Amino acid sequence: MLRPNDLHCPSCHTAVNESARFCPQCGTPLVRPAAPTRIARGSVLGIEDWGDVRVDEPLGEGGMGVVHRGWLSYRDAGRLAGTPGHPVAIKVLRPELSGRERARYMFLREATALERLAHPNIVRFVALVQNGAELAIVMEYVDGHPLSRLIRRGPKNPLNPSRGHLEVELAWRYFSQLLGALAAVHALGILHRDVKPANVLIRPDGVVKLTDFGIARLPESGGRNTGGMIPGTGAYMAPEQVRGDALDARADLYAAAMVFYEMLCGATPFDTPDRDEMAVRTAQIEDAPPPVSTTLPGLPPALDVVLARALAKDPRHRFPTAVELGDALCEALGVAPGPIWPLAREFANMARTLSTPVPIVDPSMIQKAERLRTAMMTPIDR
Repeated sequence: MLRPNDLHCPSCHTAVNESARFCPQCGTPLVRPAAPTRIARGSVLGIEDWGDVRVDEPLGEGGMGVVHRGWLSYRDAGRLAGTPGHPVAIKVLRPELSGRERARYMFLREATALERLAHPNIVRFVALVQNGAELAIVMEYVDGHPLSRLIRRGPKNPLNPSRGHLEVELAWRYFSQLLGALAAVHALGILHRDVKPANVLIRPDGVVKLTDFGIARLPESGGRNTGGMIPGTGAYMAPEQVRGDALDARADLYAAAMVFYEMLCGATPFDTPDRDEMAVRTAQIEDAPPPVSTTLPGLPPALDVVLARALAKDPRHRFPTAVELGDALCEALGVAPGPIWPLAREFANMARTLSTPVPIVDPSMIQKAERLRTAMMTPIDR
């Protein structure tokens, strides 16, 4: 497990003592650079003894890190050695944060969360790299756009021409994949805690990829936030998250329901131009969201009922799992589940077995996973 330590094993990520010359877990030699080395365009990062990543242009940045495009090539992998690099994304912890224990802890926690997850709708982890005092996460490169951009560029809401939105069937297609990803995340006891359209990437073929686990909570983490501004994005935070109370999967599902609301209406109910972040967070606790049917005409009345439950202030009144929320939405919308949801639902149910040892692996699970992967690759009209 990764830990907030200035020195950790590059192979198994075990935290090690400052005086150690070899990792006590796997025996890998430990090298301590004399000074920090800036990771920037043109840098080449070694991944253990099997690969190299060349850092290319920056793609974007956030409070914790800068994301670059990169190219991964193999050193000694049989016929793969010497082949042209394939694209990856490299998230680099900001240099000014590399000496701060809390920032390093959060960055390593994101790497740990991604390392534990393997799902067609979650950005794939490749490696964690330490370059001097700097840290970088190498992950799958997603050639696509954030959901937030697709919402803005969608057809205009007839009641509010300044807002774009998504047609119901397309919104459901994307959302069913997001629910499948969250079901897998929650099966491992991980909470994302920052589900929002900007963290949902959509490939040109319609495949959804959940990303940015920077404030994710792992099973061994504490259940409450302590001190300072509660992490998260106000427009999507569940009331208990705003208050800093203990969280479970229903907080992520509340945020996901807010994302679906925004896909249909073009905006979340409390995020308006005249409200700042604190006002939006307060509204999450005190205000009831208006039914989506008042913002977008023509939606089935049953959808208002499902979203009212999904956005209940008390988590006890919400849907307890992503699968149950998805089933309720599918029925309320009256749309055909399509090829994605039945398989995503089945895959989510299988994910629950990850926390329960089983003596024999059912061979049909591999076939079902392959069917899901194939369905995820089915192009759709956009």
